[in-house]
Amino acid sequence: MPAAMPLDDQLCFSLYATSMAITRAYKPMLDRLGITYPQYLVLHALWEQDGRTVGAIAERLALESSTVTPLVKRLEAAGFVTRERNPRDERQVQVRLTDRGRHMREECGCLAEELLVRSGLTGERLGGLNRDVKTLWNALRETNG
Repeated sequence: MPAAMPLDDQLCFSLYATSMAITRAYKPMLDRLGITYPQYLVLHALWEQDGRTVGAIAERLALESSTVTPLVKRLEAAGFVTRERNPRDERQVQVRLTDRGRHMREECGCLAEELLVRSGLTGERLGGLNRDVKTLWNALRETNG
């Protein structure tokens, strides 16, 4: 049986460690804004398309609805979003940004700039890396059903 490759040679570990490093880089800024990284992702999904259902947010973020629901509840308690049942289908909960939630988009704009500065990469190089990782992610999703 062949020996496992060293961690530093495994793509899965490099992606995991990089993801953790990015989250740590964002943390001080998100702390100042009073939100966590997962809450930031929920807000981002709503900035793309306001009024999504919890299920649609979960799908956009590749998470389970049961993971998104507590995030949305905390964002609602903080005044960033509102939740309401869809009058046509009470099983669906629609999530909408409040004025405070919409305003947060401008305040979060510095996150991408901070990542660019801290990475030492050009915007073009970072964009290419992101495209490559998304290509890998899409290929894995297609083959894993």
